[in-house]
Amino acid sequence: MPKILLSFLILLTIMPAVPNISYSQSSDKISNGFDISRSLIPKEDILSGGPPRDGIPAILEPKFESALESNWLNDDDLVAGIDYAGVQKAYPIKILVWHEAVNDEISGTPILITYCPLCGSTLVFSRNFGDSVLTFGISGLLYQSDVLFYDHQTESLWSQLEMKAVTGPMIGQKLKILPYSLVTWKEWRTKYPWTLVLSRDTGFNRDYGRDPYSGYESSGSLMFPIKNNSERYHPKEKVLVIISGDVAKAYPFSELDKAPTPLEDKVGDRDVVINYKNGNFIEATDKSGNRIESFVSYWFAWYTFRPDTLVYNN
Repeated sequence: MPKILLSFLILLTIMPAVPNISYSQSSDKISNGFDISRSLIPKEDILSGGPPRDGIPAILEPKFESALESNWLNDDDLVAGIDYAGVQKAYPIKILVWHEAVNDEISGTPILITYCPLCGSTLVFSRNFGDSVLTFGISGLLYQSDVLFYDHQTESLWSQLEMKAVTGPMIGQKLKILPYSLVTWKEWRTKYPWTLVLSRDTGFNRDYGRDPYSGYESSGSLMFPIKNNSERYHPKEKVLVIISGDVAKAYPFSELDKAPTPLEDKVGDRDVVINYKNGNFIEATDKSGNRIESFVSYWFAWYTFRPDTLVYNN
């Protein structure tokens, strides 16, 4: 049995049992109890990922520890690092892979840290919507292989890479992207020795030392169907994505490996500077050094959502 399939099956065995699902079934039978009668995406493309609603548990009350207490992290472990209003927090990918969403706040600002293991996509969003603050869980549903979140207040479904609500009372509401750095623990700890780190004390029994998707990143295969394919890069090539207005641009890591650093470029009418170090550190800033909204994803995932994306080529 292929290693990646075995890892995925192991993941499913720790979730509550779910009935066998055929994708030929009508969409109401695979919607995990969500009302998808009005949808911005084709209902037939909303698929069950396997686990039921909240079978992959989002973290609602995160706990943190100091860098000194985080000796369980390896130097080369990746973290999503946020530096905001004088506070730094690190969210290890080895925790996010088991939970996919962390509802948190930083300096009084409600934020949502998200990670889709199938798409390799890490995005940070604001949880503020007018006078409301939403909390998010995992629906157990997918669109174009990407996670669909839901908010507890209205039970609307939200697409991570569409960056908006696609069903429910919040339909059409956009998610505001917030800046972060994808960086190794060593790089982040060295720069911010007083950082807070998401604790393994999540309230759930998970083996955070094991990757349930082991082998998936190196495989050229996908677990779920997508509409738009491109063979320009390996499907799991990591790309940094920057969006400016209607213009989106992807920066493949393999191209950045050959590029000068820092790399100055322009996306739409926005000047950007990309700081990159051998896949161990990447962030985007403006020319004044202020971090700007960007995120990392697998190439296949971003291309299927935005086949019109521009691509940096060195």
